[in-house]
Amino acid sequence: MSKFLPENLKIKYIPPATAFEPVDKRKYSLTFSDKTKELFLSIGNVYDFDAVNPNIRDEVLAEWITRNGEYLLLGKVYINSGEFDEKYSRIRYMIFKRELDLALTGIIFGDKSLFSYYPWLLDSPIYVQFESSYPEFNQIGYFGTPRKYLTAAFKQVVPQTQV
Repeated sequence: MSKFLPENLKIKYIPPATAFEPVDKRKYSLTFSDKTKELFLSIGNVYDFDAVNPNIRDEVLAEWITRNGEYLLLGKVYINSGEFDEKYSRIRYMIFKRELDLALTGIIFGDKSLFSYYPWLLDSPIYVQFESSYPEFNQIGYFGTPRKYLTAAFKQVVPQTQV
C-alpha cells in the first residue's frame, strides 16, 4: 500500500458545498496521478466527473447517505461492465483492494473539517461497492469508520516521539 502524504492531497470544493456543509448527499470524487503520486479530491453535492478519466476509470467515489436513520459513507469503485476480460478485471480488483486504504484516508483526511463540525460522523460505517460484471468482483465490503482513517493519517502526519 502506498503511504498517505498530506502534501500530495489536492482538495477542491464544488459549490454550494463548503468545508462544513452539507452532510446529506455530500459526495467525494478521488482520483490519483501515477506520475506525480498526487491525490485529487473533489467535495460537493455532485460527483466531479470532469476529473474522471473515462478510459482509465481509477477513481473512488463516495457519498454520505442515511440508512435506517443512521449515516454511512458508501463508496464505489468501478472494476468493469464487460469491456475488460476476467484477468484484467481481477488485476483492477486487486489494485483497488490494495490501494483502498490510501484512497479512503485521502477522502477522510481531506474532509477533516467536516468531522470537527459533526464529530458523530467519525463512528459511521464505511462500505465500498466494487462494481463488476463478474460476480466474484461484484462485492460490497465494510472498511471501518472515518475515525480509523483519520487516526492513522494523523499518526503519519505527527509521528509520536520516543521517550
